[in-house]
Amino acid sequence: MAGHSKWSQIKRKKGANDKKRSAMYSKHIRAIQAAVRSGGSGDPAGNLGLKNAIAAAKADTVPVDNIENAIKRAAGAAEGAAEYKEVTYEGYGPGGTAIFIETLTDNVNRTVADIRAVFNKRGGSLGTSGSVAWQFEKKGVLLLSDASEAAQEAAIEHGAEDFQESEDGLEISTAPNDLYAVQDALAAAGFRPEGGQITMIPSNTVAVDEGDGRKLLALVDALEDLDDVQNVYTNAELPEDVEA
Repeated sequence: MAGHSKWSQIKRKKGANDKKRSAMYSKHIRAIQAAVRSGGSGDPAGNLGLKNAIAAAKADTVPVDNIENAIKRAAGAAEGAAEYKEVTYEGYGPGGTAIFIETLTDNVNRTVADIRAVFNKRGGSLGTSGSVAWQFEKKGVLLLSDASEAAQEAAIEHGAEDFQESEDGLEISTAPNDLYAVQDALAAAGFRPEGGQITMIPSNTVAVDEGDGRKLLALVDALEDLDDVQNVYTNAELPEDVEA
């Protein structure tokens, strides 16, 4: 969940996926293959979408062999192979929270029906295109365990848009296309950035109570369990005991 911390959103997503390793791997493999086909290249140096997909897979400990095999299969796919396209959905959860969903699907009718069913069952509602997207912005996020003044100066010097201190260190935000340049520049300067990831950051958060927080988590988990759903973002600020 988003909360005050961009990093907590990434950590929670990793934690949830670790419990469902097989499904998580399948989602990453689908994203990698879709990036190869849409970008027209199996070389991440010339295909930013593929570079992002590989980085996300590695962050969730997908084995390198699985990643390389997925790239090879996508690059050599014959005509008639399933073509996945990116489709986003928007909706509302308990407590008036906004929900933004990224999917990769080869059947839009199936995907929207599955998502609508989850919203209806879990106390949310599927919205129209544009209903909540304006509340989120795509950003690159990475972490430095060093939150010193020198680290903060280096982050700005090497292209970070913003940063904030957290219990984990220094959370750095970048423009999506600048994430890896900033990450590489900080590494070359002697720092150890970790967890670079493209994510959706809410412009403002909505505080929810314990009851709505638990309902929202159940809704998000159910959405993430759908095969076509890649990522789920909300603008919820959860109570500490619920987030834990």
